[in-house]
Amino acid sequence: MRHISELKYERLYRARDGRLLGVCKGLGRFLDVPVSMVRVGVILLAVFSGIWPVIGAYLLAGLLIKPEPVLPPGSDDERDFYARYASDKRGGRDELKRRFERISRRIRRMEDVVTSKEYDWERRFRG
Repeated sequence: MRHISELKYERLYRARDGRLLGVCKGLGRFLDVPVSMVRVGVILLAVFSGIWPVIGAYLLAGLLIKPEPVLPPGSDDERDFYARYASDKRGGRDELKRRFERISRRIRRMEDVVTSKEYDWERRFRG
């Protein structure tokens, strides 16, 4: 189990392969404890504090906690992008559109250089 100072809340996700919304499995992975302990804890909490508040909190957690990425992020930039995309899909889509437009402009500039009449193909192939 991790100490509270070691927890990074941007890494809290719902598990895609969980039983019901993946909240318990996601919390288990986040806290580095077995998922069965988390499930038993939720059941005990429901029994001793009331079923409806725990069900409400569980459903709220299922709606608020982002689902884990299909592919795990490889870097901090990818993790930041996924966090932005999961919270604001329109902003994530616009960011992707800007990136692809930038790449498209770069490819067009390279094509213009390579297909221009001044490009010396003979020198390039001779090595």
